[in-house]
Amino acid sequence: MNVKGKTRCAIYTRKSHEDGLEQEYNSLDAQRDSALNYISSQRHEGWIALPDRYDDGGFSGGNMERPAIKRLFADIEQGLIDVVVVYKIDRLSRSIADFVRLMEFFEKHSVVFVSVTQSFNTQNSMGKLMLNILLSFAQFEREVTSERIRDKIAASKKKGMYMGGQVPLGYDVVDKKLKVNIVEAETIRFIYEEYYRTLSPLKVVKALDAQGLHTKTRVYENGKTVGGKKICTKLVYDTLNNPIYIGKVRHKKEIYDGEHKAIISQELWDKVHSVMAKDSAERARVPSRTDMPAILKGILFDSQGNALTPTFTRKRGNKIYRYYVNIKAIKQGRDSCDIKTFPADEIENFVLAKIREMIVSPELLNKVYQEAKLKDGTITLDYIRDSLQDFNSVWEHLFPIEKSRIVQLIVSRIVVSTQGIQFNFYPSGLIKLCQQLGKKQGEQPCITTAPSALMKAVNKR
Repeated sequence: MNVKGKTRCAIYTRKSHEDGLEQEYNSLDAQRDSALNYISSQRHEGWIALPDRYDDGGFSGGNMERPAIKRLFADIEQGLIDVVVVYKIDRLSRSIADFVRLMEFFEKHSVVFVSVTQSFNTQNSMGKLMLNILLSFAQFEREVTSERIRDKIAASKKKGMYMGGQVPLGYDVVDKKLKVNIVEAETIRFIYEEYYRTLSPLKVVKALDAQGLHTKTRVYENGKTVGGKKICTKLVYDTLNNPIYIGKVRHKKEIYDGEHKAIISQELWDKVHSVMAKDSAERARVPSRTDMPAILKGILFDSQGNALTPTFTRKRGNKIYRYYVNIKAIKQGRDSCDIKTFPADEIENFVLAKIREMIVSPELLNKVYQEAKLKDGTITLDYIRDSLQDFNSVWEHLFPIEKSRIVQLIVSRIVVSTQGIQFNFYPSGLIKLCQQLGKKQGEQPCITTAPSALMKAVNKR
């Protein structure tokens, strides 16, 4: 443990918040000085303080994601430290589970742990016992405190009190209470009235944008401004379902009368939720997305990286029409993007036909062959070619779910633009198709571009 009769001591310090760290002499310095004094008192035992500082300023003790403690671990593993000294136990960790792992780590590397103010030294069994007892009580105290806070929040919300958090659009906080923001309140009323009139969150979003109505703007003490952005469909849904706007407070599944004033009437709330409930019942009577195959789900994107997500509509009785619609068009309206929507059958049939065509192309075959040789030197180009041609011949007999699995296996990404469709293939997926080989980590996709007649339809939609 000792090097030439010396015991090398590393001092670890931590402070949960950054407040005060800018001062010339801060909490971390005070902790270090206490540890230095303790090490000086053990000079007769050969203890010396290492010059390296292990300071975690602004990091919680509830987890181990701290840069200085990671450096401390690395130096211990390299055999550079004999003793770890802290001001108090909770400076090292506030979690019993993490602390137990730390003690096991220290013991594995023959490192002693010392807490200056609590007179604990793991060089002896009594120190280890007292350390675990104190830590158990500390954990118990934190859990009791958490329960008290939860109970206080629940009791306060039952009284209708505002308990903090992000201030909702339509209100400001004055003296810890919600006060109606007259300007923003008009936006809230507009959302409810427009939804009741149109029954469409997307139409509400478009109407809000046309009127120049945006999200709440917040200015922080450091001068940073956030918010003031376009309102999306999710915020519309959240607003329509937030009882705070009828003067209520929600706590978990319970609703209580609030201390603040309502922005909309109970009558308008009931009307809106009546049509929302009716809409939900209508949707429940049609097949869900999981009932219908979406072969390209998760791999179809536009050139800006926006996903094209599967959806459907029901027209002329019970006939279902499937589409892939741009997620940006859903959130911000059709005018916000070039690629808006595709009939699912058209795009899927085109993509599947191109995949069948491309997987037997000489260029892709050679790429797959080169990848396969790295894994199995006995594989020949003829084997790869024959396997893929055999697969091509049975394609028409596969069920949609099987086709979907294969597409997800061999295609990493399909990018649709007004110029064409780009396919990103994973060669290892094709190898696996041939010989059940595992996917190679970090491989580069093979990119193939196909000009598409479908783009004419894209430009019209």
